[in-house]
Amino acid sequence: MGGEPLVALDLADTLMTVTEPAADLIGTPEASAAWWALQSGSLPPGPAPDAAAVRRLRAAVRDVLDSHLEGRTARPTSLDDINAAAAVAPVSPRLVVTVDGIRGEERWHTEHGGNAALAAIAAEVIGLLADNERLGLLRRCANPACSMLFLAENKRRKWCTSNICGNRARVARHYERTHTDGAGGI
Repeated sequence: MGGEPLVALDLADTLMTVTEPAADLIGTPEASAAWWALQSGSLPPGPAPDAAAVRRLRAAVRDVLDSHLEGRTARPTSLDDINAAAAVAPVSPRLVVTVDGIRGEERWHTEHGGNAALAAIAAEVIGLLADNERLGLLRRCANPACSMLFLAENKRRKWCTSNICGNRARVARHYERTHTDGAGGI
């Protein structure tokens, strides 16, 4: 985790859906704190959000992304949850004076509640779903024992990570070629 260009994908990937029951990779306060620290450079500053709010947004993000990949309609509540998370901490551009001159920055409005990190994640999902070209790059790892989602830089990419899932697939193919009856000296 932590390698995708969108924090929203990393958040969706914190729930491993191929295990029964699903494994929550941020299910403990320690794991959650570590994950938010890992993402801090990609999100607006502020306190880590409430765990229940994170789980709710994660479920919504996972549902809309999985529904796209599976060719089904997302649950209406998922869309509502994403829109609500995006709306509670709106962002506006602003100019600031620095020693190097005037520059632009974003200001997250959390004065009336909401969490800027969750709003930013929701905005990423909205941006992804609204961009058909980029949405066409969304993939689920081809490893049946993995549920990670990723944006493929090229059309040939099938694995969430080539050094883990891709390597496991190559090792399994090699084993199959060399250890089948009548092959590989057996």
